[in-house]
Amino acid sequence: MVARVLQKYLDGETDEVTARRVVVHLEDCRRCGLEASVYQEIRSALARRAEPDVDAVARLTAFGRSLVRDEQGRAGDEPDSASPPAGA
Repeated sequence: MVARVLQKYLDGETDEVTARRVVVHLEDCRRCGLEASVYQEIRSALARRAEPDVDAVARLTAFGRSLVRDEQGRAGDEPDSASPPAGA
């Protein structure tokens, strides 16, 4: 979910309140700030080119996939409510 909010913010698709919250978070969270910075640099580089650079597209694709993996990994960390507790 965090990755989706960050992506919407970077794409200018958040409301004012959410945008302010993201800005505050990016100032405090080095990891998210770095991810946002890399995304913006790739996006800017692609916008300057008539034909997208193959390597830049590959990096952007890898970045997007890493966001999906991170989100899926976090969802998998939550205990399954249907499973009995260990040792039960």
